[in-house]
Amino acid sequence: MSKNNIGKRYNVSTVIIIALLTIMVVGFGVEKFGKQGEGGTSSKAGAKDGSTADDLFKSLVGKPAPAFSLTDRSGNVYNNESLKGKRVVFFFNEGLICYPACWNQMLEFPKDKRFDQADVAVFSVVVDTKESWQKAIEKMPEMGNVKALFDNEKKASRDFQMLSASSSMHSGNLPGHTYVIIDKDGTIRYVLDDPRMAINNGTIYSEIEKLK
Repeated sequence: MSKNNIGKRYNVSTVIIIALLTIMVVGFGVEKFGKQGEGGTSSKAGAKDGSTADDLFKSLVGKPAPAFSLTDRSGNVYNNESLKGKRVVFFFNEGLICYPACWNQMLEFPKDKRFDQADVAVFSVVVDTKESWQKAIEKMPEMGNVKALFDNEKKASRDFQMLSASSSMHSGNLPGHTYVIIDKDGTIRYVLDDPRMAINNGTIYSEIEKLK
């Protein structure tokens, strides 16, 4: 066999080996990291209790809440200044289209007497219209107990970075299932983004009690 043929065989073998190694490396990368991109931004471990929050949400903690001005069904306006002196919970969620998960959590807050404190304010922040909520209440009167604030233009959701939540099934367009706790001075003290869309009253109550 000539040296040229031997050289060609080695070259072909080398190419095959390199190709196989490349496939193995790429496959490993997809297996290990591919799932992080599903549903928007990646989610990382947060508090010791097992809750998770995106790094972008963690970066909000310890900083003043972004300027907001939100209106309820009665036309009352809530903003940073009007809520000073209260421990505030904002539950950003997908609203009426998120049935039953978001509905269940929104309905659980007014039922939970632990939140009936003069210096505690719990709101569900939604991008729905007042008209759509009125129709929902006509079909299910219990929804009238929910303290909903309307973020029709998504300004608050955008400024609080809720449109990038891992819990959102409509990333970039709607919030997901995210809680923000603000202290009496207007500083964000806790954020919980829950892709499981569970009822988290116990965790939220525990966190606001730390702010007494």
